[in-house]
Amino acid sequence: MTPATAVGSHPPADLSMNETPYPPLPGIRRIVADGAAALQRYPDRTASTLVSALSARLGVGPEAIVVGPGSAGLCQHLVQSLGPRPEVVHAALSFEGYPLIVGNAGARAVPVPMDGYDHDLPVMADAVTERTRCVLLCSPNNPTGAALRRDRVEAFLDRIPADVPVIVDEAYREFVTDPQAADGMELYRAYDNVCVLRTFSKAYGLAALRIGYAVVPPRLTRAAALTGAVFFPNALAQAAAVASLAPDVTAELTRRCTDLVASRTRLIGALRALGVTVAPSEANFVWLPLGQRAASFAERARAAGILVMALPGAGVRITVGSDEANDRLLGFVRSALAEGL
Repeated sequence: MTPATAVGSHPPADLSMNETPYPPLPGIRRIVADGAAALQRYPDRTASTLVSALSARLGVGPEAIVVGPGSAGLCQHLVQSLGPRPEVVHAALSFEGYPLIVGNAGARAVPVPMDGYDHDLPVMADAVTERTRCVLLCSPNNPTGAALRRDRVEAFLDRIPADVPVIVDEAYREFVTDPQAADGMELYRAYDNVCVLRTFSKAYGLAALRIGYAVVPPRLTRAAALTGAVFFPNALAQAAAVASLAPDVTAELTRRCTDLVASRTRLIGALRALGVTVAPSEANFVWLPLGQRAASFAERARAAGILVMALPGAGVRITVGSDEANDRLLGFVRSALAEGL
């Protein structure tokens, strides 16, 4: 049974990809539409306008910025460029793309078990050796939603050799509200081996255009940039990203993130009121540690026209969607609990 047939006229509610529930802003849509008139032209291979805008926004020199295909693509570029040491340390229950990224870069993943919903930073520090190419930290962590605390990350970084880069993946940074959460840019300024990944795919709603940026120590910039494809990101992505940094768009982005955080709070509260265990979240998704029930939960949700991301044997990640999608999810959970899920 497909999701569409399971729910009659309702299209599936896709809560599996951590996309924003908000459509692109009209101004951004116009920029992309107008750009179609120049599709015969190659994009700026240096993304100079975007790099300049990011440099001004972040307060770092343009030589520290690498633009690329979202945070995941840039992670691939960085890990590949940092060779030849053979190992990459990361949390065991983190972004599902990390093992693939590490393998594609010709390295071996060293997964470290979690401390509850969070990275076990002391054990991760113990795992760093002379064979370590780099360390990957995900904050907020995908899929568990935990944001790394500033004091714990600083204690971790104090133990890491200066020649071992630490990549802080902040794809969901805009949704963080915890004042004790680490800020990657503050860490970058304080430690000479920190690299920061951010994206326009999530809060900014440009997932289809695949564009993000890395802030890295300048000594690493050239190698990272050379691992990327020529003429990428494309011109439409670059123009949309530049426009997304404008003050009026930033104000709307802030409003949308505030609204989404409120929806996240309501969704977590409603699920917990039903007796479901939900991890605290600083991202635009929630984590249900269902263990061996994860796969069956996701399959039943799919039959009900709701798509979620299951990590079999661990849990289910559910994107915070529109009010209508969240209500459909809650209705499904009520029915599933009544049937003994």
